[in-house]
Amino acid sequence: MSLLDEVTRIKQEALEQIGKADSAERLAEIQVKYLGRKGAITAVLKGLKDLSLDEKKTVGAAANKTKAALEQQIKDAIEAFSAAGEKTGFDPTLPGTRSRVGAIHIVNQVIDDICQIFHGMGFTIARGPDVETDYYNFEALNFAPDHPARDMQDTMFVEGDRLLRTHTTPVQARTLEKQQPPIKIITPGLCFRNEAISSRAHVAFHQVDGFLVDEGVTMADLKGALVAFCKAFFGEKLKLKFRPSFFPFTEPSAEVDISCFLCNGKGCQVCKQSGWLEILGCGMIHPNVLEKAEIDSEKYTGYAFGIGVERPAMLKYRINDIRLFFNNDIRFLRQFG
Repeated sequence: MSLLDEVTRIKQEALEQIGKADSAERLAEIQVKYLGRKGAITAVLKGLKDLSLDEKKTVGAAANKTKAALEQQIKDAIEAFSAAGEKTGFDPTLPGTRSRVGAIHIVNQVIDDICQIFHGMGFTIARGPDVETDYYNFEALNFAPDHPARDMQDTMFVEGDRLLRTHTTPVQARTLEKQQPPIKIITPGLCFRNEAISSRAHVAFHQVDGFLVDEGVTMADLKGALVAFCKAFFGEKLKLKFRPSFFPFTEPSAEVDISCFLCNGKGCQVCKQSGWLEILGCGMIHPNVLEKAEIDSEKYTGYAFGIGVERPAMLKYRINDIRLFFNNDIRFLRQFG
């Protein structure tokens, strides 16, 4: 067989194998076999030295033309495989990708923890609307008409007497209207106040209110419940103190402070350099609130408390900025997943 016939045979054989190739890797093998340094076309070109001048020209031209044609065919076939892989978006040779599992937001985790502690004390959960009326948010809770909390600087009004609730205590007023003592309720939910956003304050925050109404309820019962909660949530070695305060819907009233976990009581921006951080307000339910709900305040007494969720969460998990709870930074949230 002449070298010219050999070139024709190589071309036909190579084209047939290119057409049958089922992967880019197989095409690479064909390229080496026919076009590589030790390939079939290279062997033909090396044999030109034994031919006459005219034969060299004829066979050399045919060999170079075949080489160029095969290179183009292989290139087109490789691009076709690449395009097919991009279209399907699936490469069976790659390792699998693990699906990321979602998790409960850290604020909801803390709400669940708080509710579980009080549930163990016999409290049940009640909820109310985020958009409240002036009556349930203020009037039913013994807020005087000229109380500063009614000012637009604190409260976000929606329309008329409707507003975004500033606390979850309105659920207490609604519950007292519908139920007769004994009542033992906690009310978790979202609240809103028109405040400047900082590392320790936000316009939106979560709160868990609680209240107990029955015969013979005293301040000692309130203190016992809150001390038990704080030690269950923060640990038995927790330092805390009750100090006098004022709320329109409780009398007497108090606030509970705990030692700042972030600075170990030395003072930081979160505790305003005091070493202590307020975590809740509490007190004995004001007789006017009971009478407003037509509950005999001579027969029944009760206590109430309100816990801001973000602040205990900051202390427990050493978080120094309340804004991190609302920024939806996945790097922050993944720490609690």
